[in-house]
Amino acid sequence: MSELIRLSLSIEKPLYDRLEKLVKQSGYTNRSEYVRDMIRERLVETEWDKDREVLGTITLIYNHHRRQLSEKLIHLQHHHHTAVKVTTHVHLSRELCAEVIVVQARASRVRELADLMRQQKGVLHADLTMSSTGVMLD
Repeated sequence: MSELIRLSLSIEKPLYDRLEKLVKQSGYTNRSEYVRDMIRERLVETEWDKDREVLGTITLIYNHHRRQLSEKLIHLQHHHHTAVKVTTHVHLSRELCAEVIVVQARASRVRELADLMRQQKGVLHADLTMSSTGVMLD
């Protein structure tokens, strides 16, 4: 376990009350872990903002009966083959499919791929979830 450092901070009472409510609603057992997770989340956002190497998941819901949509999505993945790590494809119904694509590359490249997939006719929903590899490429 890493070394823990204690710190104190001052915040306004209304802000403190809102923090306590968030901690309780989120199911955390203590506010320290909640604040640590908020800091980690901000660090991931910073890595994306600085176009560092990141890990992301692109989740798609689409109608596979849409003409050539499956082929277009596969083509995009092949075009970005160095970024695509794994794809999971699930049949939701006779018409709908879900696909989760794990990608690792610079943030701009991951966003580009997500945007290109989102723009395809027949994609009903697309979501990009951001994570971090912790690797700094500057």
